[in-house]
Amino acid sequence: MIINEKYDLPEIVSQFQVKGTISVVKPHGSGHINDSFHLQNAQAGSPDYLLQRINSAIFKDVPGLMENIYKVITHLKSKLAEIPGSNPDNEVLTLVKTADSKFYYKDTQGNYWRMYHYLKDTRSFDVIEDNSLGYEGGRAFGRFQAQLIDLDINSLCETIPDFHNISKRVNDFKQAIASDPVGRKQHIQAEIDFLSSRAEHLIQLSRDVVEGATTKRITHNDTKFNNLLLDQMNRVQCVVDLDTVMPGYLAYDFGDAIRTLINSASEDEKDLDKIRLNIPLFESYIRGYLEQASEFITPEEVRSLSAGMLILPYMQSIRFLTDYLNGDTYYKIHFPEHNLQRSRAQTQLFRQIEGNLSELEEIIRKPVIVPST
Repeated sequence: MIINEKYDLPEIVSQFQVKGTISVVKPHGSGHINDSFHLQNAQAGSPDYLLQRINSAIFKDVPGLMENIYKVITHLKSKLAEIPGSNPDNEVLTLVKTADSKFYYKDTQGNYWRMYHYLKDTRSFDVIEDNSLGYEGGRAFGRFQAQLIDLDINSLCETIPDFHNISKRVNDFKQAIASDPVGRKQHIQAEIDFLSSRAEHLIQLSRDVVEGATTKRITHNDTKFNNLLLDQMNRVQCVVDLDTVMPGYLAYDFGDAIRTLINSASEDEKDLDKIRLNIPLFESYIRGYLEQASEFITPEEVRSLSAGMLILPYMQSIRFLTDYLNGDTYYKIHFPEHNLQRSRAQTQLFRQIEGNLSELEEIIRKPVIVPST
């Protein structure tokens, strides 16, 4: 087993009910928050595992978080078990219990850990261009919401309170500007001015069109395309990263998905000229999404989707820039101005969506033909 300098991985792994013998440990994924490791099994017929350190500075109620995930996984597997030909253990994450039958372990350093079965022969993409993948992504997140529609929303806690509360994000931004703890404000006045100029309009849009006109559902709340695992035929096999599954609004799930899907470049693209809208990909996503969501989505929720498209890239830009102003205390960064670069990229995407909003709204309004089953 490879020893990690930061964590005593052999000791941590020994706390879980692992089958076989772990021979290789590799860092896994590109997430901004948690640390993930792929545990490769040396014993034929025994599964690989995914070990994750839960960032308890962000997820402050780890027991509540893990209870949410357990309830969601159990519900999804029960729904799939009713569908002929489905494979719940391949299509939904599987948690591994600790030696004392919990779903998380706290090490001697105070770090929290969890483990899943690793889903082999799957892949994910940060950026896509294939319209068929856009359609697959829309279907996957629409189906995910549909399968959770009858899970009691009151049974889930808020794993990050006010996660998509734009008023709070704007207030946090203003506080970071006022305090300027590491002296970065003077170099980014243009970015501050632009984001500040849109704040009140988007807060009002959130209040009137999303939160004032629609109801809360159980939503994923982090619908980046790389939170979908695809099989070797490029069909979505599993929705992952369930940390933020909790009560939320469909518009925000939709907006976050479009934020990463419609962008022709990466989330942190340095060359802003490369950030353009892939309209055909957007059309494919909305078609797949509404095919699955049509059984429960209301007309008011459909009308709110375009508001989500504006709010989410703006809010993500605010969050990145707030973290930059605060000294990069929330997101993992790979170089000193990474959060600033991320914020600029998201602002450029917001500008593109804002400038093409009428065309995008027209696409959303097109009638969707649901295939017969």
